[in-house]
Amino acid sequence: MVVSSAPGKVYLFGEHAVVYGEPAVPCAIERRAQVTAEERDDDRIRVRAEDLSLDGFTVEYGSASDAAPDVDVAESLVEAGMGYVDAAVEQARDAADAPEAGFDITVESEIPLGGGLGSSAAVAVAGIDAGARELGVELSTEEIAERAYRAELAVQDGEASRADTFCSATGGAVRVEGDDCRAIEAPALPLVIGFDGGAGDTGELVAGVRALREEYDFAADTVSGIGDLVRRGERALADGDLEELGRLMDFNHGLLEALGVSSRSLDNMVWAARDADALGAKLTGAGGGGCIVALDPSDGTETALKFTPGCEDAFRAELDTEGVRVEDR
Repeated sequence: MVVSSAPGKVYLFGEHAVVYGEPAVPCAIERRAQVTAEERDDDRIRVRAEDLSLDGFTVEYGSASDAAPDVDVAESLVEAGMGYVDAAVEQARDAADAPEAGFDITVESEIPLGGGLGSSAAVAVAGIDAGARELGVELSTEEIAERAYRAELAVQDGEASRADTFCSATGGAVRVEGDDCRAIEAPALPLVIGFDGGAGDTGELVAGVRALREEYDFAADTVSGIGDLVRRGERALADGDLEELGRLMDFNHGLLEALGVSSRSLDNMVWAARDADALGAKLTGAGGGGCIVALDPSDGTETALKFTPGCEDAFRAELDTEGVRVEDR
């Protein structure tokens, strides 16, 4: 039996635009998904999933032919969550050249499912590491990131970027532009997360941006503008200029709003953070619901979010400098 974990993430800048080759800067946060893999004597896969949202739920099934699990979340989220587990298993089997290996798998996550904090990437990264190690193969961080990217690509119908999986595998702050992925230096960041309890449909939101970009030149210019903003944000990050980082986060949220990927609940949380004197605030991830990230060294934003209608949870999130790792059994 092997237990591996990987962190979630927030985007300081660049979500959606990264799909079109523009740069993005995600940062790993100290909320993790943990996957336990134990090889079976047959070729069946049994998955037990716990706490895949902040409220928590449990899913158990023995095979793809079993009835759908009875849980109080959108069926599309459950299917997607299990899809990432299945894709991770396939990558672990491939790495070990064991196409018929069976597993008992347990997934435990502190990361809200579909909330924009990289839950799927963390599950894929930790699942591949745990599954491969259980089959006797130790993969490099780079190969885990590559295989997790392939897993997300398969589940998301070719619309995934390398940003989430690379960040989860390596930890810390990273810069992703197309196939160019690398770690970058970052100061301690006073991050505050607000969660509305919901989730956007990543595929639908990405497709919506694609349609806008193809129909309107100014939408394509907006995507390019996000890329320009990211490059300026990198300089502010290197300089440790938190005030400039906050201003650019505000701009980034406005551009994402223009692309139609925000929501009333996300906007309400962003404005609550700004009214509480956060240095900056924006949605993080695909949008449509889920989480915002604010930059605030004080307690003001966290307190304000807890009293904001539509915000189900608010918490401080430290930068996690460690990526995928093996946990004590």
